[in-house]
Amino acid sequence: MTLDKLEERKEQLEKELQELIEKRDQLNKAAKEYRAKRDQLNQEVKDLIAKAKELKAKRDELNSKAKELRSQKSELYREIDALYKELDQLRRSIDRGGRPLGEIEREIRRLEFIQQTTVMTIERERALVERIARLRRELEERKQQLEKHEEFKRLIARIRELKAQVREIHQEMMKFVEEADKYHEEMVKIFSEVDQKRKLADEMHEKYLESKREADRCHAEIIRIRKDLKDLDKVIKALKARITKSKEEREKEELIRRAREIYEMFKRGEKIETEDLLLLQRAGLI
Repeated sequence: MTLDKLEERKEQLEKELQELIEKRDQLNKAAKEYRAKRDQLNQEVKDLIAKAKELKAKRDELNSKAKELRSQKSELYREIDALYKELDQLRRSIDRGGRPLGEIEREIRRLEFIQQTTVMTIERERALVERIARLRRELEERKQQLEKHEEFKRLIARIRELKAQVREIHQEMMKFVEEADKYHEEMVKIFSEVDQKRKLADEMHEKYLESKREADRCHAEIIRIRKDLKDLDKVIKALKARITKSKEEREKEELIRRAREIYEMFKRGEKIETEDLLLLQRAGLI
């Protein structure tokens, strides 16, 4: 390969090298930005999880209080049911006919539960409401008949007192339940946000790895081209040295040839110039 071709190849490699350096630096910058974004998102995820744990602790505390109140309510219902049994026994001794009041009360509670928890048609719900109303009327009429009895009046008063307590406990319990639900909803929102940020952080991590791999590939290519340039420089220098040496040799041969011609002229006694004498001196002939 000629010197011109070698220098042209060197220029091309230097251009490729500069382009690769710029590309590598851009990729490293992008990788740094992706990594920073990933780390920021991971920190945000960590902070959100910490907040979610706080919300969970508050929710669990409220649910625990609600559970305790629910247990108290159940205990009161058991006491109410026991009083209704006493009431039924007393009723049977006073009132020889009719359904037990406790049975009517439990039937009302069962139907109310169905009404609150079951999806039904308007006609069916209307029929259920009417049935509950009939049972309530029946219960109140029977109570009014039996409340004339002193022991019966005492038991009814105690049942009403316990029911009032149940209502108060239920209201307090529902406050805890509703507040716990708010914490739970907030916690669910946070976990949804955590999932989104984790997904985005994973995307940033993949982009970081991709940019880093490409930057490393460019760097390896840069090292290879620099080595090629170094080797090419050696070849160019060696070729230039050979060219320079050849030129010097040609010049020396020309000098000797010209000096011999002048020397022959000198031996023949022909007139020679001062410059010719100097040339003979350079050639070592005089």
